[in-house]
Amino acid sequence: MTDRHAWSSRGALLALIAVTAVWGVTFVQVKDAVAVYPLFAFLALRFAIASATLAIPAAPRLRTLGRRGAATGAVLGLLLAAGYALQTAGLERTTVSSAGFITGLYVVFTPLLALALFRVRAGRAVWSGVGLATVGLALLSGFAAGSLGGDALVLAGSAAYSLQIVLMERYAPRYDALAFTQAEMLAAFGGFALVALALRQIELPRGWTVWGALLVTGVFASALAFLIQTWAQRRTSATRTALAFAMEPVFAALFGYTLAGDRLGWIAWAGAGLIMGGIAVAEPAAARTLRRLTGARAAAGQVRRS
Repeated sequence: MTDRHAWSSRGALLALIAVTAVWGVTFVQVKDAVAVYPLFAFLALRFAIASATLAIPAAPRLRTLGRRGAATGAVLGLLLAAGYALQTAGLERTTVSSAGFITGLYVVFTPLLALALFRVRAGRAVWSGVGLATVGLALLSGFAAGSLGGDALVLAGSAAYSLQIVLMERYAPRYDALAFTQAEMLAAFGGFALVALALRQIELPRGWTVWGALLVTGVFASALAFLIQTWAQRRTSATRTALAFAMEPVFAALFGYTLAGDRLGWIAWAGAGLIMGGIAVAEPAAARTLRRLTGARAAAGQVRRS
């Protein structure tokens, strides 16, 4: 990998961490909004706003996807929707801390799925970093024990997120990032709209608490965030993406502390430190793996062209 590619890869990692910061700050907004407005109606409107945000620039590019690209984007969008739905259904039955820890297990699921589906192997240093991040997630959540049924639903949601990340690494480089993201947003909106209609969650949002959360999550935490993910995963690996996303509960804790007055003990702060330490440990080895994969793909391309 050239220096230019190395800088591009690091830039992608930093962009993904910035995305997790946006997701972290929206925890406070979304928590307040869904307390006064139906959840699936909120999610449907969130992705409707995301689709509308990308509509004008994405419209002329959608035809470049073709049927296969549009179908792939729709599948990944439905995986996102499934992850949100399962996580939320589980959250209603278990504790917030338990749900946060289990959701963060996509740090573990992602390299396992990458290995099982595409034979992408992670080195010992990567697994060490994953282990540190997992322990950090447990400390940050406080080892809270939730209900078995609720935890199982959240675990299924975490698996859906992991599968979306792994498939994104495989398919994102093949298609225009903007068009592909729009296909995801439209599919997620359609899925949530059907659920909201089935549950009769049909009412207009009122008040700045709900509208503010919808605009921030729709524009920044959905349209722009998943566009950045699509762009970044053309330049980095699924495992690095999952490690970057492990920062989400850290940012949620930080913004909860600064904006909502939440107070964390030293164990939780130690957990946040371990998550960041896990990223630092895994990052060099993940970069070497990415260089090998990039070199192999380039060599394969030269063979095909020769």
